[in-house]
Amino acid sequence: MLDRRKLGSLGENVALRHLEGLGYKIRERNYRSREGEIDIIAEKGDYLVFVEVRTRSSSSFGTPEESITPSKGERLITLAQGYLQSHSDPPPYWRIDVVAVEMGRGGRVRRVEIIENAIC
Repeated sequence: MLDRRKLGSLGENVALRHLEGLGYKIRERNYRSREGEIDIIAEKGDYLVFVEVRTRSSSSFGTPEESITPSKGERLITLAQGYLQSHSDPPPYWRIDVVAVEMGRGGRVRRVEIIENAIC
């Protein structure tokens, strides 16, 4: 079994490859500010997409996407707005997506799902 940090890193790598495979252009990874961190910032068409990656190796505590609390959602909105204010070249639209990653034994990927506009 992977420790939490390694599992999270593995999930982010899986999400990144998945997004790239779907034509997302990755702008930044692990963007940090005083308010926290955004896992991936990407572009897709006319959208700047802020991506929260949630990875689980077991469903004992629910699905990956169920682990996002209302306060985490509010923090992601604040982070996205801060990023938009500090960068002069964003696409005209933005959204916050969640990439849910479920891992099985031996680091096998069981599920990768993008939930667009997961946090409004």
